[in-house]
Amino acid sequence: MKQFFILTMVLFAHLGILHAQKGDAILGQWINEKKDSKFEIYKTGDTYAGKVTWGKGSETKDVKNPDPKLRTREVIGLTILENFSFDGKDQWKGGTIYDPRQGKTYDCKMRLKNQNTLEVRGYLGVSLFGRTEIWTKIN
Repeated sequence: MKQFFILTMVLFAHLGILHAQKGDAILGQWINEKKDSKFEIYKTGDTYAGKVTWGKGSETKDVKNPDPKLRTREVIGLTILENFSFDGKDQWKGGTIYDPRQGKTYDCKMRLKNQNTLEVRGYLGVSLFGRTEIWTKIN
């Protein structure tokens, strides 16, 4: 009986490690489909977040932010993805994405199509009403 208990504990620990490894598949550097912005997705505790690491365009400040106090902050380094949880299968849900070009925050979910392709869907309320961008992993 003691051996069964130990074997069961080892199995559950192993499954937890596999779950974490699969969830961590989105970690790293990504570029959007327009190839005008790069992002880094990282882990903060049990959730995932992402920030802008590079971009090209005329505006470098968060000038469209609805909070006037935040309009002078730099877009590069800005956290735009927050509070994502891995669902144990193939999606990261429950987070938000901030679009500095519009100054708006949307509900968001992400799904890996394959190890180098990430679907990022921002939406208002219901996923049906939104837009999907394809990000490509930078190796």
